[in-house]
Amino acid sequence: MRTVIFFKKKKPLYINNFFPNFDTKKVEFKQIKTLNKSNKLDLTFFDSIKYKEQAQNTKASFCITTQKLEKFLPKNTKRIIVKNVLFELAKILKEIYPDADKDYPDLTLKKPSKSKFKGVKFGNNVLVGKNVKIGKNSIIGANTIIEHDVIMGNNCLISSHVVLKNSILGNNVVVQSGCKIGMKGFGFIPIKNNNFKFPHIGRVLIEDNVEIASGCTIDRGSVDDTEIGKNTYLDNQVHMAHNVKIGSNCMIAGQVGFAGSSTIGDNVSIGGQAGISGHLSIGNNVKIGGGSGVVKDIKDNETVMGYPAVPFKEFIKNWKK
Repeated sequence: MRTVIFFKKKKPLYINNFFPNFDTKKVEFKQIKTLNKSNKLDLTFFDSIKYKEQAQNTKASFCITTQKLEKFLPKNTKRIIVKNVLFELAKILKEIYPDADKDYPDLTLKKPSKSKFKGVKFGNNVLVGKNVKIGKNSIIGANTIIEHDVIMGNNCLISSHVVLKNSILGNNVVVQSGCKIGMKGFGFIPIKNNNFKFPHIGRVLIEDNVEIASGCTIDRGSVDDTEIGKNTYLDNQVHMAHNVKIGSNCMIAGQVGFAGSSTIGDNVSIGGQAGISGHLSIGNNVKIGGGSGVVKDIKDNETVMGYPAVPFKEFIKNWKK
């Protein structure tokens, strides 16, 4: 997927502006990224022991973390010790990206120009923002909104009443009516008498040959991206929260819900109305029965069912009782 930034940051960025006691000299950083995607001069964050392995291998120059977790970071990563990692991260993101904590309307929207989008068919009342790119032989249904900088590959079919923002779509992607893709996720830091909104600067990345049925909602990433792999199908009314990653060749039935930051492997099948808790890892070739509640990681090739979800044979044994 192409590198497209939907939220522009201020330049330059100095650690000292946010943490005055960090150093006597001005210390600049480039980007804020997750542990596994950070490079030299990037600022990252480490708030849970679940990400211990990523922390040990991070390439970030700076990391916001706690006293309990700092020992897992590489020696070359400078620690910024705080009490509440996500709250400090949210405050920094809000200052750098002041418009990323709400979904402001795109005021650049206008009727698409036929000369600009050659080979694309548009229904009535379609609106398109600045710098949008749509591939050849694509069809956009009536009353659909495609906001600024969205990229879409060739042969895509976007049905009516769809909203696309902060997203990059591959070739042959189908999005049925009423889908909302690229919206801000459900994220805030609870504080006394107020909730501090967590800015979302990530994207939605949808690879080739994906089909998304009617009424689905797919949130953009918070700091990382939300991703759907090749040839994956989503049934009606599926919800993907921020940072969820679904692999290739997956089949997701209607009304499945994915909580934030869970990763789903390849060739996974999930029955209708199942729920996947946040920050989980679901392996390859996994089958999850309808109505199940997944609250812990699942290894490759397992079949589970129930609430909480257990191996299928165990579920049948308990059900017979």
